[in-house]
Amino acid sequence: MSVQYAAISWNRQKKVYDITFLCLLVLYLGTFVGVGAWRNPRETAETLLIRALGTAAFLLLNVVLCIGPLARLDSRFLPLLYNRRHLGVTTFLLGVAHGGFALFQFHALGNVNPLVSLLISNPRYGSVADFPFQALGFFALIILFLMAATSHDFWLRNLSAPVWKRLHMMVYIAYGLLVMHITLGALQSEPSPILSGSLMLAVATVVSLHLAATFREKRIDCAKRKALDDGFVEICAIDRIPEKCATIVSLAGERVAVFRYDGKVSAISNVCQHQNGPLGEGRVIDGCVTCPWHGYQYRPESGAAPPPFKEKIPTFRVKVVGQAVLVHPLPNAPGTYVEPAALEPGKEHT
Repeated sequence: MSVQYAAISWNRQKKVYDITFLCLLVLYLGTFVGVGAWRNPRETAETLLIRALGTAAFLLLNVVLCIGPLARLDSRFLPLLYNRRHLGVTTFLLGVAHGGFALFQFHALGNVNPLVSLLISNPRYGSVADFPFQALGFFALIILFLMAATSHDFWLRNLSAPVWKRLHMMVYIAYGLLVMHITLGALQSEPSPILSGSLMLAVATVVSLHLAATFREKRIDCAKRKALDDGFVEICAIDRIPEKCATIVSLAGERVAVFRYDGKVSAISNVCQHQNGPLGEGRVIDGCVTCPWHGYQYRPESGAAPPPFKEKIPTFRVKVVGQAVLVHPLPNAPGTYVEPAALEPGKEHT
């Protein structure tokens, strides 16, 4: 294991991210306890801390569940996706602290083992008002533990991606259990329009974002199928093409240079009219594809050299569907203008 898996290292970006996140978390807990003590002086510190930890864990779980669809809707949220495991493990730790304090306060002072007491002290499963909601939180915490314990890449590799994915999809079961835990617990004991409204808003946000991401991906799939039916060929993902550079592909016997520049994508012949230089190995400079051999230039959208030069090369139709770049293999006549494919907002510089 030590040969294949190195210890996780934090670069500066991750350190800033984690420190900022921890500061916000401490600020939330401190504010919650302080405001709670000011509004309800009779509440014990333990009760306020239990509530602060529980609300923080549930709020953070909502954030974790929203990151995935947000990243699919807009790539500017990808930095959050890269750090989502940190948030998930923190959610579990907050849940453990919440459950530990609650277990001690409500079940640790009797003659029965606290965990046994949690499961048997309230058998009224047929009652809505008196439902044993604490057990729901306990089972949700078990799921979160399994996810936190297997969050390292060691488990992803050894469990296999499909098994690991199925395990971590259980987060939605945990989320449902926690929604019921809050509805049958806090909302029953202390009815509050603010609490109930916040819960409904959180659930509606998670559900609506997942539905929006699903419908968007369905539209992308339909657009990609239509493009393929029209003769386009999928080349690569857009992030495989560096800004102002190209990827070179062979289509129908023709080498094509697919350039990404200024939030757009264009495709031209890879062959320079001057000594057949490889245009795809050049860069877009001053709005023109510049041959790396002798500096001959061509506009990427038309394949025509800027005046007063007369050289022209073939162009190709191109589409960007979601993250995929598609090119039609049939070349246009040299110098033919083709409208560049525009990248979606948030993907211009990814």
